[in-house]
Amino acid sequence: MLKTSREHLDDLAAYVTASPSSYHAGAVAAERLEAAGFERVDETQPFPRGGGRRFLVRHGALVAWVQPDDVATDAGFRVVGTHTDSPALKVKPEASLTSAGWNQIGVEIYGGMLLNSWLDRELGVAGRIVTGDGAQHLVRSGAISRVPQLAIHLDRQVNEGLKLDRQTNMQPVLSMDFPGDLISHLCDLAGIETDDVAAHDLFTFDVATPARFGLHEEFFASGRLDNLSSTHAALTALEDFDGAADIAVFAAFDHEEVGSATSSGAAGPVLEDVLYRIASTLGLDMDGTRAILARSSCVSADTGHLVHPNYPQHHDPVVRPLPNQGPLIKLNANQRYATDAVGGAIWKKACDDAGVSTQPFVSNNAMPCGSTIGPITATRLGLTTVDVGIGLLSMHSAREMCGVEDPMFLARALRSYWGSA
Repeated sequence: MLKTSREHLDDLAAYVTASPSSYHAGAVAAERLEAAGFERVDETQPFPRGGGRRFLVRHGALVAWVQPDDVATDAGFRVVGTHTDSPALKVKPEASLTSAGWNQIGVEIYGGMLLNSWLDRELGVAGRIVTGDGAQHLVRSGAISRVPQLAIHLDRQVNEGLKLDRQTNMQPVLSMDFPGDLISHLCDLAGIETDDVAAHDLFTFDVATPARFGLHEEFFASGRLDNLSSTHAALTALEDFDGAADIAVFAAFDHEEVGSATSSGAAGPVLEDVLYRIASTLGLDMDGTRAILARSSCVSADTGHLVHPNYPQHHDPVVRPLPNQGPLIKLNANQRYATDAVGGAIWKKACDDAGVSTQPFVSNNAMPCGSTIGPITATRLGLTTVDVGIGLLSMHSAREMCGVEDPMFLARALRSYWGSA
């Protein structure tokens, strides 16, 4: 593992920069795992038997695991679940449109984004293009677009409350040439012919690079911290992990921001497929598989909210998480988070063993509470699950912020969870 918070943060910045879409996040993680000696598994073929360090990629999701050579009869799975996607503007199938002499990108809203945070930022486009032969081509552009805000001279009441129409006000400008074809440009970058394009999954991203800031550089600003901060923490914790008595599993799902109900989302079968197939290689029947799942647990790692100094009334009046004080353990009486006392004890032990502090998070009773892959995983597989993650301000903004120490604290705690007795 990376030894200092600065090393970890530099590596996180590099990972976020290299991962402008969920497909890139999965591919970059796969490259790093292969470099660390993990074996790529083709899920269309029988699973390998015996101990080993392995992973598979399904669309924008990745599942990796470390299996001991001899799995004890009382062993279980220790799962860390994250997600690779973030709110963005998704390019529509007909990517180009024109308005008042401008060439624009036709987009729709992906996830619960803070719309205003995407205004007046230089945006790139990234994702995958699928050609007629079924091949997937990852692509990313430079700064090619922007959603310009209306000048205050033309809307004198804007500071009394900005209202944005999701259809008419959020289409990025692209060029002044006609046709200014986005897909042709991306095909040129990917080295493929436009006529070969069958379909695409493309998203905007803020091209600004991550950065430290603050009087003592105690803060970190970046796009997609929700939830690449957790995905990166788990990745770094697993890269040189040799294993323990239980089977360590890292599941980085896609599509959490839109409900997870896809083949590569937490509500889909990808994690269940891997756990059942590993159990099969151990010679377990259905009863044995259910038994190993009953001995298993899951840490759902996703970001949470720090107390906001300008809006303290939106937070619980007593529980006030702060940056650089350790990752959050997230609780909700209505099970929007899956944490219960049993899961909480598992997390506390992992943090204690790692020498890391943890902070509780609960919502203000008058405020709605978000959710994670935690309740989905607990419901689908019956795993004891605890919801955790680093605290953010500006969650679901195009550029979020956290404390510089917390990503490393999370990685240490996750490593401890996988390796503790």
